[in-house]
Amino acid sequence: MLVDSLAADSPGEKIAPVGALPRAWVAMLAMCAAVSVANVYFAQPLLDALARDFALSDAWTGGIIGATQAGCALALALVVPLGDRWPRKPLLLVQLVLLTAALLCVCLAQARWPLLLGMLGVGLLGTAMTQGLIACAAALASVKERGRVLGVVQGGVVIGLLVARAVAGIIADAWGWRAVYAVSGGISVTMLAVLWRWLPAPPIAAVPMRYGALLRSMWQLLLTERVLQVRGLIGLLMFAAFSVFWSALALALSAPPYAFSTAGIGMFGLVGAVGALAAVRAGRLADRGWAQPATAAALGLLLIAWVPLGLGLQHLAWLIVGVILLDLGGQAVHVLNQSLIFRLHPDAHSRLVGAYMLFYAAGSGLGAMASTAVYAWTGWLGVCLLGAGISVAALGFWAATAAWTRRLEVEAR
Repeated sequence: MLVDSLAADSPGEKIAPVGALPRAWVAMLAMCAAVSVANVYFAQPLLDALARDFALSDAWTGGIIGATQAGCALALALVVPLGDRWPRKPLLLVQLVLLTAALLCVCLAQARWPLLLGMLGVGLLGTAMTQGLIACAAALASVKERGRVLGVVQGGVVIGLLVARAVAGIIADAWGWRAVYAVSGGISVTMLAVLWRWLPAPPIAAVPMRYGALLRSMWQLLLTERVLQVRGLIGLLMFAAFSVFWSALALALSAPPYAFSTAGIGMFGLVGAVGALAAVRAGRLADRGWAQPATAAALGLLLIAWVPLGLGLQHLAWLIVGVILLDLGGQAVHVLNQSLIFRLHPDAHSRLVGAYMLFYAAGSGLGAMASTAVYAWTGWLGVCLLGAGISVAALGFWAATAAWTRRLEVEAR
């Protein structure tokens, strides 16, 4: 296998440190995760340009995002678990080579089907890279600092997600949509060199499982691990609330009283980066054993955020405050969830992150569908009431399971 060959041939292989993970390595993982996840979201502000160049109908245009999301789902179910089967570093390098090829396929596409296949590949490999880097960070970090490390790397993911739309709009306005994927392909080549040279080798399972058994074991974890189930459902509700807001935001901002341009809407997404950066420290609270009260506080912020968001059409300042609170609460919950889930099985980090992110995919999809339907029916106020209702459900579910989950977490240590 190519992965096994790379593991044997990689020169100057760095070994994972016994003590604290160096800050430079954590920063490298966070930046690479940001770049990887950005590829998945570049297409969203480019849909109009793509529709014009390829003469796409509305159904075909929607298929671009659909192909990308299908790639994400395939990655979570079929590719991400491979990190528990093969050495993570060479696996990431192979995925990055294939991601670069997919980006070039999109950049050079002259017809609809090559474009869709390229988008499918970008969604699959961008997601596999992102979640693989998170699992790699969890494997490299010691138990005492895992929450802190995951907080930083997950912060990189959120920054990449939020910045992607703005960066894509700026590059496309200057040089066209193809330049977005050409530039990203060049950055991916640079990232390949960086990871080849400096990424340490995380530990792998002593007795690797066959691929079929590996996939079955991921579903077994999903069906048997109570902490994963509880934290996954909290994550599903949180991501649904998150998606309710972001899916309707472009509709609200493009209409009066704001009537923002596409570029303006993309730049507005950067406001959320403030909350995402502040939530990085949530992992430290998990390391200190405060995951449960921190989760309650984060879900409380998620609920409170809908008050200023509901007033957002009256004044832009309310909207900005609400976005910061929403991103702070949501990102903190996400980091806390992952910190607790990664304690379960040190040899199954990739399967655990793949299983957990399936809840993310379900919550995001359901939230997006509900949001657009409610906005068409009742407008922005209805969207905010829907988001608040989901947030109340998340907080209530946490309260109902907190004592029971705390006992399970203690047993898992």
